[in-house]
Amino acid sequence: MKYRIRFNKTRGQDGRGTMDHVWRVFEGEKEYLVKHLDITVPVRSEKDSNGADYNIVCEGTMTLDRDTSTAVISRHEVHVVESENVVYLNRR
Repeated sequence: MKYRIRFNKTRGQDGRGTMDHVWRVFEGEKEYLVKHLDITVPVRSEKDSNGADYNIVCEGTMTLDRDTSTAVISRHEVHVVESENVVYLNRR
């Protein structure tokens, strides 16, 4: 999945998180406001479709740690292990 990340310029305003919610993470059309990022995949910059803003862009799998308000974007790997007539999928 592709993720676009921007600084939250409207943090602290109604419906835009607290002053600590500094990151906007977009997963398709869905937006998440988080305090922290933990990204372990390659990132690049990309100009937004509006032509005025820039995004940090990466591809991976996101999990949200709601206790710490952290978006964790990491690589999703599927490893196949065959044993007799059974195939096990190990996800890391």
